[in-house]
Amino acid sequence: MNQFNRRDFLKGSSALMTLASFGLLGMELKNPDGPIRTALIGAGWYGKSDLFRLIQVADIEVVGLADPDKNMLEAAGKLVSERQKSGKVPPLYENYQDLLAKEKPELVLIGSPDHWHALQAIDAIKSGAHVYLQKPISVDVIEGEAILAAARKYNRVVQIGTQRKSTPHLIQAKEEIIDTGKLGKISHAEVCCYYHMRANGNPPVQEVPDFFNHELWTGPAPLRPYDGLPHTRWWRTFMEYGNGITGDMCVHMLDTVRWMLKLGWPSQVTGTGGIFVQKEGKSNIADTQTAIFEFPELNVVWQHRTWGNPVDPEYPWAFKIYGENGMLAGSTMQADFIPYGEGEEAKHYDVVYEKEEYPEDVTEDRIELNAAPATRLHMKDWLKAIDNKTLPIADVEQGHISTASCILANISMELGGRPLKYDPKTRTVIGDPEATAKLRRPYRAPYVHPEPDQV
Repeated sequence: MNQFNRRDFLKGSSALMTLASFGLLGMELKNPDGPIRTALIGAGWYGKSDLFRLIQVADIEVVGLADPDKNMLEAAGKLVSERQKSGKVPPLYENYQDLLAKEKPELVLIGSPDHWHALQAIDAIKSGAHVYLQKPISVDVIEGEAILAAARKYNRVVQIGTQRKSTPHLIQAKEEIIDTGKLGKISHAEVCCYYHMRANGNPPVQEVPDFFNHELWTGPAPLRPYDGLPHTRWWRTFMEYGNGITGDMCVHMLDTVRWMLKLGWPSQVTGTGGIFVQKEGKSNIADTQTAIFEFPELNVVWQHRTWGNPVDPEYPWAFKIYGENGMLAGSTMQADFIPYGEGEEAKHYDVVYEKEEYPEDVTEDRIELNAAPATRLHMKDWLKAIDNKTLPIADVEQGHISTASCILANISMELGGRPLKYDPKTRTVIGDPEATAKLRRPYRAPYVHPEPDQV
C-alpha cells in the first residue's frame, strides 16, 4: 500500500528544503517520525467517509474533529477511535477555529455544508495545513477566487472532492477511448441528473435543541428559522446554503468532461429553469434546469429534473461525450463506448469495488461502495502532490472553474436566461454589471466575505 509516511518524506538531502517550501518547519512537529496530524471540519456523513478513506491509505493521527452538532460530533469521535490505529477519541471542538489554533493539524479535511467552505478552507490554509475540500468549493464565484488565491499565496496543496478523476473505470475509459482519439472530432457533450433528491417538506418552526448550535452552523449565510436539523438533504434544498442540484451534481459531471477533454473556462454560460412541478414545500432550489456551457466548437449541455423518469435509465446521473465516430457514456457505476461505424467494437467498463482489500467498507454505515476506491485514489494523489510539490489531479483551480461555471448557470437562470461571459482576470461578467454584482453573496454580520486580494 502506497502510504504517505513522514519517515520517507524526510529522507534525502532535499527534505529540509521541501519542508521549508511548504512551511512545515514552523509547525512545531513534536514527533517528526510519527503519523501526520489530521483534522476534520464537518463531522457529518460525507466528512467521516472521506476521513475513513484517508485512514485506510495513510499513516495519520486524527487530532481534532469540529462540528456545531454535539451529538453528531461525539458519535463521530467514537467511530474515529474504532478506525484509527491509536484507538484514541480525538479532541472534539464546536468551533473549527479553536481546533486549528490549538491542534495545528498538517492536513485538514472539510466536509461541512457549502456555505462554510470558503471561510474554513482559507482559515485552514492560513494555519499551515494542506486541505482536502469537498465540492462545490464555494457558494459564490468570488469565494472560489479567494480560496484559489489563498492556496497559491501560502503554497498549500488543495485537493477538491471531484473524485471522478480518480474513478478507476473512468480513468480506463479516458485512456482507451478519449486519449486514443476513437471518438474522432468531439463537438457535443451532455451531463445530467434525474435523481429525485430534492427534499421538499413543510416542517414547523421549532425550538433549537441544546446540542445544536444553530447560529454557528448558519455562519455567514442568512439565518433561517429553525425547522429541524439541517443535516443530510435538508440544507441542500435551500439556496441560502448551496447552489441546488446544479451546484451539487452538475459540478461532478461537468468537471469530468472538462478533465477528459482538457477544457478550461467556458466562453459563455446560459441557464434556464425553476420550480415547475414541486411547488408544495419549503424548498427554493430548482426542480428543473437546463444549462449550456459553451467551449470552442463544443457545447456541454446540463439537464436535471427531480421528478419524472431519466432519459436513459442506465445513466440517470452521467455524462455522454459525442464524437464524429462514436459516443462515450460514463457514470459512477459504469462506462460504455458505442462506435458509429464498423471497424471498432463497443466496449463496456464496470465499476471497481475493493471489498476484499478493505472489508470494513462493507459494514460502514451509508458508505458509497462504488465511490470508495475513487476516494482512496484521490487521497493518495493528494498526499503524493504534497510530497512531490506538484498540483493534485483535482487542484483547487480546476475545482473553482467547475464550481463557478455551475454558479454562473444559476445566476443566468435567475436573470431570465441571458448568456453570461465571465472573465477570471477581471473577476467580472463582461458587459453585465447586474450579473457581476451576483458573483459575491452578502455575508451575515459579523462574518466578512473573503476577497482574493486580501487573503
